[in-house]
Amino acid sequence: MRMNAYVAGVGMTRFGKFLDRGLKSLAAEAIDEALKDAGIEPSQVQAAYMGNGAAGVTTGQVLIPGEAVLRGIGIGRIPVVNVENACATSATAFQQAAQMITLGVYDVVLVCGFEKLYNEDKRKTFSVFQGAVDLEAIDQVLADLEKNMRATGAKTDLAGAGSKRSLFMDIYASMARSYMQRTGATARHFAMVSAKNSVHGSLNPKAQYQEKLSVDEVLGAQMISDPLTLLMCSPIGDGAAALVLVSAKKAKQLGLKDRVRVLSSVLATGFDYADGEQTVPEYAAQLAYDAAGVGPQDLDVVELHDASSPAELIYYEYLGLAGKNEGVALIESGATSLGGRIPVNPSGGLLRKGHPIGASGAGQIVELVDQLRGRCGPRQVVGARTAMAENGGGFIGKDVAAIVISVLQKE
Repeated sequence: MRMNAYVAGVGMTRFGKFLDRGLKSLAAEAIDEALKDAGIEPSQVQAAYMGNGAAGVTTGQVLIPGEAVLRGIGIGRIPVVNVENACATSATAFQQAAQMITLGVYDVVLVCGFEKLYNEDKRKTFSVFQGAVDLEAIDQVLADLEKNMRATGAKTDLAGAGSKRSLFMDIYASMARSYMQRTGATARHFAMVSAKNSVHGSLNPKAQYQEKLSVDEVLGAQMISDPLTLLMCSPIGDGAAALVLVSAKKAKQLGLKDRVRVLSSVLATGFDYADGEQTVPEYAAQLAYDAAGVGPQDLDVVELHDASSPAELIYYEYLGLAGKNEGVALIESGATSLGGRIPVNPSGGLLRKGHPIGASGAGQIVELVDQLRGRCGPRQVVGARTAMAENGGGFIGKDVAAIVISVLQKE
């Protein structure tokens, strides 16, 4: 479906470690900023899609996180939909809101992703990620990881998976090793991604980490799961990001300048496929391109889900930014750096901006809207007009469990 929704306003907290702040405080900051940016009063919001993935585990706030947050800022009566979809949580909230506006149900919808992942008990945080796989099939997941380790000669102790580190770092490491065998990629190529995104993140005042890293610093960091070092893994975080979406009619009434339209936003779920067949991300990307009426050659800037640095190389290929087995050549060329042909993750990506899972997808959209409006200062992609966001979450079978791919364009 080709969308007909506009982003009227955006807001975002800095992502980071905020043990002294609650969900309501973080969400209120982002929502207030988005409403002011849009020139919308809280009373004008007709519905809200509120994305949170981990609060039930880390804070105990279950069932009504959205209602609790909105009541604190004086928003009630309206329909509130709580969304939970692994790391694609707030991207899913965005997709649903854009679809409802396109269908003519609402003229003004609030989207917010908000998260608290830091906890004094690290086991609670790790258990959130453990729950993003099919727990009834966890023995098979671990068996597949073990099989990959033997096949690739990896030096990793799976005993720490899910207890001393996120299980997903072992899943990403497995994907990375398979990619290395298939393409000739090395750990240095993965480190190049982390170093690139650290330069971008150093220019983003809302990024969790803002120091620049060298390739050698990334390679020399603590090994987490072979071949991933600590600096090749996205950090957990707390934070919130919000957007106000409006219909074409409302955009005209508001007199929006530098209008950013949602051309497409596709939500897809993991499915089983044979080797050599289209993967889940490739399937979703094709739907998004077709609905938007654009192709990868038309994109000016991309925010993608670099929960680990190898994922960025892999998704270069899935999204059509590079040909099959050509992700390494793309990172080596410098094309995905600021100033390059197709900058990827100018925000610093999840690797440097941080990964508060319920807020990450909305955070990507906030970055892209600011890029398309020319509001990103030293990290601005000059002349950016068409942008893509890819946000995946969870793991089921042998691929992502949920994925949202959105295409935005400045009119």
